[in-house]
Amino acid sequence: MDVVSPTWEQALLSTEFLDDASVETLPEAIAVRLQVDPTSSEPLSRSLRPVINSLSLKLSILMPVCNEEATVAQAIRQVLDVDYPCDVELIVVDDASTDRTYDLLSQVNDDRMIVYRHQVNQGKGAALLSAASLATGSHILLFDADLEYSAEDIPRLLRPVLASRCSVVYGTRLFGYNTVYQSYWYARRNRWLTRLANLLFDACIHDLHTCLKLIPIEIFDQLPLSEPGFGLDIEMTALMLKQGVRPFEVPVSYYSRSHLQGKKISWRDAAACVRILLRVRTWTRSTDSAIRRRQFGPVYGTAVICPDESALSKAC
Repeated sequence: MDVVSPTWEQALLSTEFLDDASVETLPEAIAVRLQVDPTSSEPLSRSLRPVINSLSLKLSILMPVCNEEATVAQAIRQVLDVDYPCDVELIVVDDASTDRTYDLLSQVNDDRMIVYRHQVNQGKGAALLSAASLATGSHILLFDADLEYSAEDIPRLLRPVLASRCSVVYGTRLFGYNTVYQSYWYARRNRWLTRLANLLFDACIHDLHTCLKLIPIEIFDQLPLSEPGFGLDIEMTALMLKQGVRPFEVPVSYYSRSHLQGKKISWRDAAACVRILLRVRTWTRSTDSAIRRRQFGPVYGTAVICPDESALSKAC
């Protein structure tokens, strides 16, 4: 039987000590190691809460890609170069790209990154579900490879979770603040649809279509998601709002790209958004599919190609 030795924090600091002590009672060497102010008089449990939470939190960053050869390498580099306050993994699912995207992914050598490929294009939603099924973290974060969002904002989304203030965090794009929109009507449609979601679910969110959604895997696994395309983002938010979940919103930067630069969203997706919001509001779908996915692992409509055969047998 394997015997696991306690960490130095567990060996030196008992639970009773954490409950009764303050920061100023800590030996100076330990206070320095924990990066807390040794002169502070606040309760020790409050000061150590982010440290303890960072030890138990692991972030799985999900990146669906399809024909993103112009930006995918830079996007991955930016994500992996960020200094995170917890363990991270990056799961990239190539949704049957026809350009050099998968070749570029195969050239990345980083232990924190896993690459999988759909042999047949199934949609962004299907790629996200595949990535989520392979996640080993306690939380997942959606992140696109189009460089519209900044990976430097990710640690800011983690802070309220590490401080135990909330469990679900959205990176919100505030119109006119650290943002660039290529189209006024694109930004306006986002605000209209966000308002519709607020009216339908008695909520008060500010950015329905944001990509940056930080969600505990337990909550995500319970969502009966079915949209294979871009609508999965909307369905995810609508289901959580209907269940009473209210995201904690953190402002993030945003630099949109035009259709000439590769943006794939169109007015048809806006119409689909209305359909999804109304469907979720008026119809409750069984959670059997979500529970089955969690119990029996990933189910793929097509074969998945893993760059590492050992990883394939372990994850699939």
